[in-house]
Amino acid sequence: MLDQKELNELTIGDEFTLFLIVNKSETKLAKNGRPFLNLEFRDRSLTLPAKIWDNVESASQNFREGTIIKVAGIIEEFNGAPQIKIDKIRIAKEDDNVTAEDFLPKSKRSLDEMKNEFEDVINSIQNSFLRQLLNKVFTGENFQKYFRTPAGKGWHHAYIHGLLEHTLEIIRICELMCQIHPQINRELLICGALLHDFGKTEELSYESSFDYTDKGKLIGHIMIGALAVEQAALSIPDFPIELKEQLIHLVLSHQGKLEFASPVEPKTLEAIVLYQADELSAKTNAYKSAIEAEKNKNSRWTKFLPLANTSLYISDDFTKE
Repeated sequence: MLDQKELNELTIGDEFTLFLIVNKSETKLAKNGRPFLNLEFRDRSLTLPAKIWDNVESASQNFREGTIIKVAGIIEEFNGAPQIKIDKIRIAKEDDNVTAEDFLPKSKRSLDEMKNEFEDVINSIQNSFLRQLLNKVFTGENFQKYFRTPAGKGWHHAYIHGLLEHTLEIIRICELMCQIHPQINRELLICGALLHDFGKTEELSYESSFDYTDKGKLIGHIMIGALAVEQAALSIPDFPIELKEQLIHLVLSHQGKLEFASPVEPKTLEAIVLYQADELSAKTNAYKSAIEAEKNKNSRWTKFLPLANTSLYISDDFTKE
């Protein structure tokens, strides 16, 4: 494990020497026509922009996306946001003993603890058809990927084991709603929660950075997950058609709105609960992560977040050690 200070621990004016990974690299032209290399560097905690103005053609070949670099510089402010001013930069050497894995953020929760919690949820399902379906879906290579996959590329739970953490949060919310409203079909809802983002195991790649696979771009995690449920249900003799359709509806509608890429909107009690639980888990995590990333920037507010359509207040709970 790489032992160094993280980017979100640095404030404006801090000098540093760190290993980082190139998250984005593109050649652009300034207003005066001068070319420059527009870069983003990241570690496990944060992504920050940087620019190279000299030897741009050579730099663009050396510092491509996914390249691990060692950079010395200073954190400066530009247009109200922090960026890296580069003093020295080089490609990491083999004897630096740094790998891309060092720069992938990971869940702060214990993986073993989450696996045990996940297994307890599976074991709580008494309906034999739903239990068989879960056992068919959660098997093989994709099941192992399920434990490692992030829940997103960058907005919420965007770290290794993030999908598992996100799913378990949703299940806890759903369990609470089932206690409040006994009319909810608890086992159907919990199965929908377990399966709603299963397609992300094939939608996202996460070897050196988080990105979408070709299959993810062409089909998307919602349809990948719905097809997996359909295929599993068809392989189980006498699987009730209505139960299958309601379960697939949970997967298809979990993002709530057509404009949010849901093929259909929630039309059952369980579907509306799942959608709202998904929203609550995702947005709470996303907002918390945005605040964490900027808590040391000497401001009570984050930068404007387009996906939230606002900046966020940074309370003392985030700034104290």
